[in-house]
Amino acid sequence: MQTAVSPRLIVALDTPTLSQALHLVEQLLPLGVIFKVGYEAYYAFGPALLNEIEACGAELFLDLKLHDIPRTAAAAMRAIMRPGLGIVTVHAMGGFEMMRAVVEAAEIVAQERSLRVPAIFGVTILTSIAEITLPELGFMGGIGENVVRLAALARNAGCAGVVCSAHESADLKAFFGHDFQALCPGIRPAGAAGGDQQRIATPTSAIGAGADYLVVGRPITQASDPFAAAQAILTEMRSLVPG
Repeated sequence: MQTAVSPRLIVALDTPTLSQALHLVEQLLPLGVIFKVGYEAYYAFGPALLNEIEACGAELFLDLKLHDIPRTAAAAMRAIMRPGLGIVTVHAMGGFEMMRAVVEAAEIVAQERSLRVPAIFGVTILTSIAEITLPELGFMGGIGENVVRLAALARNAGCAGVVCSAHESADLKAFFGHDFQALCPGIRPAGAAGGDQQRIATPTSAIGAGADYLVVGRPITQASDPFAAAQAILTEMRSLVPG
């Protein structure tokens, strides 16, 4: 199964210090990757990191998983809008109205400030969750059907796609088509440790399942040579895309 466009590599800047994060940005910038700033980096370094990423012209992914009442989530979206912001996540469990409010807030601010409209992705079932734990969270059925159900809400709310594991992306594409995108964390090169992730996949299997974005953290950021590690993954990804 092929993706509509060439898949992109996202590198998660989950580092203990700001200097390490900035060094990674400097090292990996020539590769054209997207830099993901999640809870750890956002709360620790805030504008100091975001301003540096913006200044170097890289694309930013704010993985903040907005999840609140619609008014508050929309206000948060307005507050984080900035040049270079390409992707933002919201929790699909926040429901249709919340996701729609976030999408609309992004569109309005982008128009008011002449910014690009970031792609909003709904987070479905975290890749750290195994199917056996779904009942204790109140879910009925398997992971795949719950991902599709939440994805339908996200699509109807105007989201560009959803965050899911590569294990669900093939079904996602079958239900919603290639234009509705799959952003897949838990990507590990063959032989790499899974860590706290449960539903992991290699770059090859993720692209084969239709993933549009592959998120890689520790296999790159904790490598002895992060540039070489990222370049190897990019080479693997590009070898799988025709043309």
